[in-house]
Amino acid sequence: MANAAPIAIVIHGGAGMIVRGKMTAEFERAYREKLEESVQAGYRILQDGRGSTEAVVAAVEVMEDSELFNAGKGSVLTHIGSVEMDASIMEGKFLNAGAIAGVTHIKNPIRLAMAVMEHSPHVMLIGEGAEVFSIERGFEQFDNSYFRTERRREQLLRIQAADGDTALSEDMTDVIDSDIDDKKLGTVGAVAIDNKGNIAAATSTGGMSNKKYGRVGDSPIIGAGTYADNKTCGISATGHGEYFIRTAVAYDICARVSYKGLSLQAAADEVVLDRLKGLRADGGIVGIDSNANVVFSFNSEGMYRASIDASGGLMIKIFAD
Repeated sequence: MANAAPIAIVIHGGAGMIVRGKMTAEFERAYREKLEESVQAGYRILQDGRGSTEAVVAAVEVMEDSELFNAGKGSVLTHIGSVEMDASIMEGKFLNAGAIAGVTHIKNPIRLAMAVMEHSPHVMLIGEGAEVFSIERGFEQFDNSYFRTERRREQLLRIQAADGDTALSEDMTDVIDSDIDDKKLGTVGAVAIDNKGNIAAATSTGGMSNKKYGRVGDSPIIGAGTYADNKTCGISATGHGEYFIRTAVAYDICARVSYKGLSLQAAADEVVLDRLKGLRADGGIVGIDSNANVVFSFNSEGMYRASIDASGGLMIKIFAD
C-alpha cells in the first residue's frame, strides 16, 4: 500500500433551478444527509482498497433508493404516468462500458448497467431486451408502482396543467402551486478513482418528466452523460440531455484535457460555461482527473453535489454559492 495512488470520489444528484428561497429547511437537510450517505458509501469502499467501479455503484445506489432524486425510486413520470429509467457506467482502465435504457422493473438500474458491461458482449441494452437480460442475470423484478411517488405525480400534473395537457384526467387544483421546481434537471451520478489509479464513472436517471415516445436522454449514452479514461478523467453529467448528446459533453471534456493540455477544471468550464451556455443548455458535470483532483462545473442555479477529495476532505453543497 506504500505506493498506493490517492483516492477520491465525487457525486451529484442533479442540477437546475435549485434556489435557496424555494427550498424548505427540511428538504435541504434531507438532501444534505442523503448526499453525505451516498458519498460516504462510495468512499468506504475506496478506503477498503476496493475498486472505483464498486465505489460509484454503491454511491449511485444510495440515491436510486431515495425518493429525493430522479433515479430509481422517485424517478419522474412519463406522459402516461409510468416510470422508465436509464443508466450507464464506464471504467477508465480498458474503456469498458455498459448501459441500459427504458427499463421499468429494475430497482437499481446502475447495477444492471454494470451487468451489461461485465456479462454481455454489448455496451447498451434497451427496453424489453434489457429486462429479459436482467431476468437471465437473476435481477429481482419490481412492479412499476414501486418507483412512482406522490411528489412525482404532482409534478407531472403541474407540467401537464401548464401545457393544457389532459392526458391524466385528475383534479389538479391542489397541486398547481408548489415550491418543488419542475425544471430541476434530475440525474444522479458518481466518479471515483481508486488506489490503483483506476477511474470509474456512473450515471442514472428517470429521465425527463412528461416524456413521450420512449425518449432517452444523455445519461445512458457513453461520451454524452458518462465517460472515463484513466489517462485523462472521469465525468458524470446532468442537464438538458438533448444538448448533452449533440455536444458529446463527457467525452469532449476529457478530450480537451488530452488534446489541449488543459486542467480538468478549465476543460469542464469551457464546455459547460461556454459551449453549453451558448446553446442555452442548462446543466453541469462532476469529474475527477488522473491525479485525483475533484471538479464541479454547472451553469444552472444549483447542483446537488458532494465529494471526498484526496486529502479526505468532505464537501457537500446544493446552491451555486
